[in-house]
Amino acid sequence: MGAALYIEETDLELKMENVETSFRNIHQDLIDGCRAGDQKAQFQVYKLYYKAMFNTSLRIVNDMMEAEDVMQEAFLSAFEKISTYSGSVSFGAWLKRIVVNRSLDALAKKKAIFEDIDTHVEIYDDSGEEIAYKNEMEARVEEIKSAIERLPEGYRVILSLYLIEGYDHDEIADMLNISSSTSRSQLSRAKQKLVNELKEKKTFGL
Repeated sequence: MGAALYIEETDLELKMENVETSFRNIHQDLIDGCRAGDQKAQFQVYKLYYKAMFNTSLRIVNDMMEAEDVMQEAFLSAFEKISTYSGSVSFGAWLKRIVVNRSLDALAKKKAIFEDIDTHVEIYDDSGEEIAYKNEMEARVEEIKSAIERLPEGYRVILSLYLIEGYDHDEIADMLNISSSTSRSQLSRAKQKLVNELKEKKTFGL
């Protein structure tokens, strides 16, 4: 029974690996064209990823014009160093990492400070608050996105990188030059601040 289960799990892992490999290579011809300097291939890749990369940058810099500039610079950078793309992750994930790094650089240029979140909100351990947070997240996605946009940069970036872009705490720590434990504590505090924002909006009927 145990051996059979192991074989089934192994088969599933192989199938998942094949799916991932297939996904990574779905636009391989265009990627190869970009490596060869084919401008038509570059334009096709740009059209495929433009909207997603713009939204990624916008969630971090919170400014449409700046997000547009960041995205353009990120694509230029990606095409210049596409020979370094190894295929170990999907091309979209590789490109998104460039966009995120460029977006964080843009914040740094504005002397953005990833503030000590303790100065903004008192944190307390209350399971009810966590339940309320989860309920709000399931309720009205657009309302939550708007609330995230109103948060201070430190909160907004942490929430965007973790909840929306899907990076783990080790990756976030590397991007922001902080420890993983700091990333975790800031995420917890950012969630609390988001809950407060949503409650305040509801209270005042905004």
